[in-house]
Order: sequence, then structure tokens, then C-alpha cells
Amino acid sequence: MDGPFGKVHGSFSGLKSAFQFNENDLSGSKLTASIDPNTVNSGVGLRNTHLRNDEQFLNTKKYPEIRFSSRKIVKSPDGYLLTGDLTLKGITKSIEIPFTFSPAGNTGIFKGRFTIKRLDYQIGKEGGSVGSTININIEVPLKK
Repeated sequence: MDGPFGKVHGSFSGLKSAFQFNENDLSGSKLTASIDPNTVNSGVGLRNTHLRNDEQFLNTKKYPEIRFSSRKIVKSPDGYLLTGDLTLKGITKSIEIPFTFSPAGNTGIFKGRFTIKRLDYQIGKEGGSVGSTININIEVPLKK
């Protein structure tokens, strides 16, 4: 997250996903994924506790899962564009994720980046020291 005092970096672990991807059959390709928000790690223990437990942030007791489900994948000038629904804190919004896929034998790497507006998902409150957008980078190794 960007704020007036700089960027706060963090990560999630424990991604569970199913990605059916065929460069020659994009209409038959799809992605579903989920993450346990309790795995958030900002590098600062007190901040992690605040992000997990505060009702204004992830509120993981009430919302124990972040989910994504694709609706379509199309070719783009720089790779591919994935359109789908992101559910965070019980709120579902349509998002687009530009991504690349680099195959290597029976494996490959899915890399994408997208931005969400935190207030769209009731994360935090207006103003303060927290920026209005969250930049999300995804890098997922895949096996055939």
C-alpha cells in the first residue's frame, strides 16, 4: 500500500488454486484461487495483528477467505488479460489481471499485477496515513 509515509509491503502464503490454461483454447481456460487472510505478513508483528483482527481491515474471524474466480481469459498485446470476480471481506467486485505465462516443459510461471481500491472492499477508512490503492503482484509456479 502506498501512503504519505511511503510503501508498506506484505505478502500472503498458502495460495490454493486450480488453473486450467491452454494458450490454444482460451475460452476453455479458467482460474479459481483462495487465500487465508490470516497468512498476511507485513514484516511487523503488531501490524500483522492489526491487519488480521481489526474490523476496518481484514477482519479474518468474520471473513476467513479471499477468493478469485475467473470469467474469461483473452490474448493481449503484452500477454493475456484475466477477468474475474475478487471476493474480499464479503464484497465481490469484477477485476482485470494482466498476466504473462512462461512455459518450461511440464511447468510454467504465471505472473500478474493489478490494483484495487481499498475502500471498494471496506479496508480501512477514508484519509489517514494509508493510501487509497493496493498494488498486488502475483507469481505462481504451475505444473501440468
